[in-house]
Amino acid sequence: MNRPIIIITTGDPRGIGPEVTKKALQDPKIRGLANFFVIVPEDRTGFDAIKKAVGLLKNKKADALVTAPVNKEAINKSGVFFQGHTEYLAKATDTNRFAMMLCGGKLKVTTVTRHVPLKKVSGILTQAKIIEAAKLTDHALKKYFGIKEPRIGVCALNPHCGEGGKIGSEEQDMIIPAIKKIRRSIPGIQGPISGDVIFYMAYHGKLDAVMSMYHDQGLGPLKMVAFEKGVNVTLGLPFIRTSPDHGTAYDIAHKGIADPGSMKEAIKLAVKMCMINAKTN
Repeated sequence: MNRPIIIITTGDPRGIGPEVTKKALQDPKIRGLANFFVIVPEDRTGFDAIKKAVGLLKNKKADALVTAPVNKEAINKSGVFFQGHTEYLAKATDTNRFAMMLCGGKLKVTTVTRHVPLKKVSGILTQAKIIEAAKLTDHALKKYFGIKEPRIGVCALNPHCGEGGKIGSEEQDMIIPAIKKIRRSIPGIQGPISGDVIFYMAYHGKLDAVMSMYHDQGLGPLKMVAFEKGVNVTLGLPFIRTSPDHGTAYDIAHKGIADPGSMKEAIKLAVKMCMINAKTN
């Protein structure tokens, strides 16, 4: 009776989503963690399943959502504007402040910017974005991971933290001022810390989470230690949402060889977050 209700959307039916979902739920250790409600799409893109899931979650019919991968290009070609699960779920729930946290092995990484070209990162990076990501990370670590006094490391954008402005001014102009503004409410925040040091610190337990300035800065190290077990968590939503950290993998779909490891981890993390959230409320 105390088991959470978890919705799973199986994603693009042409990809590995249905297969990894089935394999994960065939594992008795996974199947016994929660009450599962699996939504299989009726179209070829998987988008309608996401819409149904959101409706159920907004009406408090479930505790968490685990999403198998979809293809953004395919959904957009169907006539639906779709930037990705994260952006769609935020818009569907009127969530203005949200972020993407990747969890894998000993690392938790929140990205300040998401899917943007590297050459545009500096131009869209602001103090407000850094502060928002820090607040969302701090809140999630307390509410869903049971960490009372989170230690959050903020990654520098430039090598050697910009060397005082000699090889980049973003640290001086945005990152350091943002950290100073937020330190009173998040005393455990640290940085900026050079990208070639910060993940080593987190991996060895000196930080609870890392805030990376751009996508690959954070996901590269995380996938190095948890390539097949990474989990994407959307912060800021009114419900828990996790996802395996891989794509549709059309090249191996329907061959029975897809590894369900990341899906299993996404389910386990969703359940864990539900349990901790129930205790903290």
